[in-house]
Amino acid sequence: MNKITRAVTIALVPAALGVPAFAQPEATAPTVPGVTTNTPQQRSPANTTTAAPPAVTTSNADSKTAAAPVKGANSFTMDEARRRIEASGFSQVTGLKKDDDGIWRGQAMRGGASVPVFCDYQGNAGAS
Repeated sequence: MNKITRAVTIALVPAALGVPAFAQPEATAPTVPGVTTNTPQQRSPANTTTAAPPAVTTSNADSKTAAAPVKGANSFTMDEARRRIEASGFSQVTGLKKDDDGIWRGQAMRGGASVPVFCDYQGNAGAS
């Protein structure tokens, strides 16, 4: 092979394979003792170690809450409430009626026993 053919081959073969011809290490910032850098991993909420509350609290009516059932204007139909109750592990849902607080209430089977159940406007469903 002549020099030109060899140079073209050296440049094109790694490119065709998706490999850089001349690998370069990733650039890293110099480290200074006692100084931490702000990397994406450190900004991640999962890596937060403080117990401080968030700067802003928001109310999201679409999110579920552990303090169920929650009173409110319920837009679920009876069938939608039934499906949510069934998705929570209940079967044979019967007698669903919306009460004055906007909560669907009825009876269902779970573990071979009939239990009172509910579905609130946030979609929380369970035994009452």
